[in-house]
Amino acid sequence: MSPQTGLIAWQWATYERNHRDRLNLIVHFLTVPAFIAGVLSALRLLTLGLLVQAAAMFSVAALAFLVQVVGHKREAEAPMPFDGPLNVIGRIFTEQFISFPRFVFTGGWARNLAGQSPDQT
Repeated sequence: MSPQTGLIAWQWATYERNHRDRLNLIVHFLTVPAFIAGVLSALRLLTLGLLVQAAAMFSVAALAFLVQVVGHKREAEAPMPFDGPLNVIGRIFTEQFISFPRFVFTGGWARNLAGQSPDQT
């Protein structure tokens, strides 16, 4: 499956096996909400014309993402490399707003944190 067949489906197809390291799972659990809150807050602050505050909130989102990058380096199976600027943006926002929340709500995060493979549940 490739990103051209649908970014959400493509990312989801490997998401569970790219997120097995316990520390990385905890890092994501703490930083994905920070990323989402930072982006949404920054957008709201921009609509109010509060540019300095918006920049600060974008910085929160960027820092949260950079911590995740460090966490991903701990994974045995690394995600595929990015193939351009639009791919970077699409994959980051898809992971933060769709794939990771879905991973948590479908039980994948808890299974991987417990060290269980999907066929053990």
